[in-house]
Amino acid sequence: MHPLARRIRIRRPWRLAAEATALLVAAAVALPLYWMVLSAFKPAGEIQSTEARPWTFAPSLDSFRRVFEQQEFGRYFLNSLFVAGTVVIASALIAFLAATAVTRFRFRFRTTLLVMFLVAQMVPIEALTIPLFFLMRDFGQLNTLGALILPHIAFSLPFAIWMLRGFVRAVPEALEEAAYIDGASRTRFLWQILFPLVFPGLVATSVFSFISTWNDFLFAKSFIISDTSQSTLPMALLVFFKPDENDWGGIMAASTVMTIPVLVFFVLVQRRLVSGLGGAVKD
Repeated sequence: MHPLARRIRIRRPWRLAAEATALLVAAAVALPLYWMVLSAFKPAGEIQSTEARPWTFAPSLDSFRRVFEQQEFGRYFLNSLFVAGTVVIASALIAFLAATAVTRFRFRFRTTLLVMFLVAQMVPIEALTIPLFFLMRDFGQLNTLGALILPHIAFSLPFAIWMLRGFVRAVPEALEEAAYIDGASRTRFLWQILFPLVFPGLVATSVFSFISTWNDFLFAKSFIISDTSQSTLPMALLVFFKPDENDWGGIMAASTVMTIPVLVFFVLVQRRLVSGLGGAVKD
C-alpha cells in the first residue's frame, strides 16, 4: 500500500469524528432557533398545549400579524437599524485609526493605553449601567438614541482595536515606505492601501458590534424612560409580556423578526468574516 494512502486511511476516522462533533454542535445551536421559528408559526392552542411537539400541521401567521399590528413596531425597527448602523460605522472607523496609531507610532503611555483596553473588556456592562445612567442624564441624553449609540461605541472599541492591531502589524512597513517613495501621502496610504488590507478585520469586528447593539435590552430599558418613540426593537417584546398570561406566539414571532436582520448582515459579510477571523492579510 502506498504510504500516502495509508496516512489517509489512518486520519479518516479522526476526520469523521471531527465532522460528527461539528454536526452535533451545529444541531445544538440550531435547535433553539428552530423552536423559536416553529413556535412563531404554531397556533395558540398548540403553543399552550402540555405536549410539546417539534412540528405543526396547522401553521398560522396570527402571531406575526399581531406583531406587525403593533403601532410602534416599525418605528422601533428603524431606531434599532439606525443605532446599530451608526455604532458599526463609527466604531470601525475609530478602531481603525486607533489601531494604526498604537501599532505604527511610538509614544508615551502606549503600553498603558493597551493595558487599559484589556481592563475595559473585563468590566461587566451591568456594573457600569448606573454610572452611565447618571452620565447620560448630566449630558441631557436620556430618552434619545444618543444614549444608546455612545455606550455601545465605547464598549465595542477595546475589542475592535485589539483585533485590528494584528492586521495593521501584518502589513509590511516596506509597503508603507514604498508608497511614500512613490509620492503617496500618509493620508493616501492610510485609506487607499492600508484600509483595504485590514478590511477583513473591520468586518469581523463589525459583526460583533452589530450583534451586541442590535440585541441590546439593558441600555434601551435603562436610558429610554418616558419617550417610547426612541425605543429600539428589543423593547417591542415587552408588549407581549402581560400580567395575566404571556403571548408566547407574539414573543416568538417578534424574536424571529429580530433575528432576520442579523442573518442578512451575516450573509452579506460572511466571506470577509472568514478571512477576518483567520487574521490573514496578503502582502
